[in-house]
Amino acid sequence: MKQIVLLGFMLLPVLNMFGQTQHVDSLVNVLETQELPLNQQIDFLDEICKFYAANDLEKGIKYSEKGLKLSEKENNKEMISTFNKYLGIAYYNKSSLDTSFVYLNTSLEWAIEAKNETLQAAAYGSIGNLYRFKQDNLTALDYYMKSLSLKDIPATVRASTLINVGVIHRILNNSDQAVSFFEQALKISEPLNLDYQTMGAIHGLANIYADKEDYSQSAELYAKTLDISRKLGDKQYEIVSIMSLASCLCANKEYEKALEYAKEGLHTAEEFNSPYQIMGAYATLADIYREMGRYKESEEMALKSWEMDSTSVEEGSFSALFLSIANIHLGQKEKAEYFVRKFYDIIKEGNDKSLHNSLADMEVKYETEKKELRIASLEKERRIYVYLSITGVLFAIALGIILQQKIKNARKEKQLIATRSVLEGEMKERRRLAQDLHDRLSGNLLAVKIELANHADTLQNVRDKLDNCAKDIRNVAHDLMPASLQFGLKVALEDFAAQFPHVRFHFFGEEKRMDRRMEFVVYCCANELVNNSLKHADAKEINLQLVQDEKHVTLTVSDNGNGFDEKTVSKGFGLKSIRDRVASCNGKMDMTTSPGKGTETTIELKIENGEE
Repeated sequence: MKQIVLLGFMLLPVLNMFGQTQHVDSLVNVLETQELPLNQQIDFLDEICKFYAANDLEKGIKYSEKGLKLSEKENNKEMISTFNKYLGIAYYNKSSLDTSFVYLNTSLEWAIEAKNETLQAAAYGSIGNLYRFKQDNLTALDYYMKSLSLKDIPATVRASTLINVGVIHRILNNSDQAVSFFEQALKISEPLNLDYQTMGAIHGLANIYADKEDYSQSAELYAKTLDISRKLGDKQYEIVSIMSLASCLCANKEYEKALEYAKEGLHTAEEFNSPYQIMGAYATLADIYREMGRYKESEEMALKSWEMDSTSVEEGSFSALFLSIANIHLGQKEKAEYFVRKFYDIIKEGNDKSLHNSLADMEVKYETEKKELRIASLEKERRIYVYLSITGVLFAIALGIILQQKIKNARKEKQLIATRSVLEGEMKERRRLAQDLHDRLSGNLLAVKIELANHADTLQNVRDKLDNCAKDIRNVAHDLMPASLQFGLKVALEDFAAQFPHVRFHFFGEEKRMDRRMEFVVYCCANELVNNSLKHADAKEINLQLVQDEKHVTLTVSDNGNGFDEKTVSKGFGLKSIRDRVASCNGKMDMTTSPGKGTETTIELKIENGEE
């Protein structure tokens, strides 16, 4: 069922259809044969581009460029923004991402210049889609939320953006949140008969059912989106629906029907001339042929996908995986080993890039903190000198300098200790990530290579080990920086507690974002304390409580475990790490425990910074 993830559905801000093919053809004929005022030509080109954006990329680009020239001649800011958006979407569908990014950012600039919130919302959404395609999901989410924050936007754009936010939550494995956003979109679209948005929301729900391996329900929903896309004449969405349905039928072992749909999807993708869709269709066919045991045809389809893109983590890794499996069954050991190595290289490169970005982010944050401390220090010195110059009394000056210097030195020392604690924690996370990537991923992939070298009797061993690789990668990434922490401390702790049957999470107060570093410190402390209770205290019940008000956040972890003598283990159980993290935020930590009576730990931090 991995192909559903591969295909996804890259929703763009939905473009309403203004008529069918004959109507558009008549507009083109009038435009090319009659003398029309500039503003009327622009209106005609707007309707023509809306149609071709979903049906013919080359014509869409051609008429969008015409519309842009005329709009610039008229200095029509709103239409300049609109035609830049059409061009950005068209080049996005042609996989020319850099060109698409330029046009979409230009569209946003003109929308802001025109003070048109509808166009701004559409531009934010389109740029968000581009970042999502690049797998920068958090930046994509930021753009989507900017779109939703605008008040004067139509229901079509709001519903489309809600769908895109749901897609991000699905990618982050937040299924419940994803379903909530899809259902919100349906509540807007269905009463207003907004077919495009209804189609997108249904497709999102279908993906959730597919993730849960409820293939009958997901196939039924994919069939609905296919009907709607054909009714609207939207070739792009028709391709996505066909390929999703084919993958779903394949997972449900309805191979002949799956093959029929996949071939139809490939034909439609070739007509639409979208490289990404064509590549996905080849990969889907490779997967279906593999499931059917037709390994020669599977290899042929996977090679075509591989030749189109052999570098990306999603498409390239799936192609390499299918090629290695096909060649195992075809008895082509050298080819199988070659593509297993390629699979390893793609995954490793993707994780190295992710690690590099994480370390770069940490370094930027640290340098920013140092600059802020320096600025604060300089400001304090300026105040001291102003005060001293006013007094005019030498004794007062001398006394003031001594007192202020002592205060400043004490603060600097405290800041230095806090900063060192943060850095030590960050470096520990870096080393742990590097070690995990080496130990887990390399070990599993080495096992796959050995399995191939020993002429594995069955393919299942290879599949299991490759699955373990993917699970380990996800676990390592989550351990470094939980994805759910991007949506707030409460959400992150709820997700964390839900992993354990004996942990209960309670929240009291007002949920409000804090300084990101402070949220990370509280999360790490909760993680360490709960793990201590589970691993060392043999606790059967653990309560995890978060209390938040305007000025303070308090974390309490209590269990009914064995307890311990704090004097004898004060340096163990990760307590030093927890105390250092708390100290880095100038917080307080209290622990009550004794042998046989459980443990209760309370951490209190003062909230100094608001939501970033």
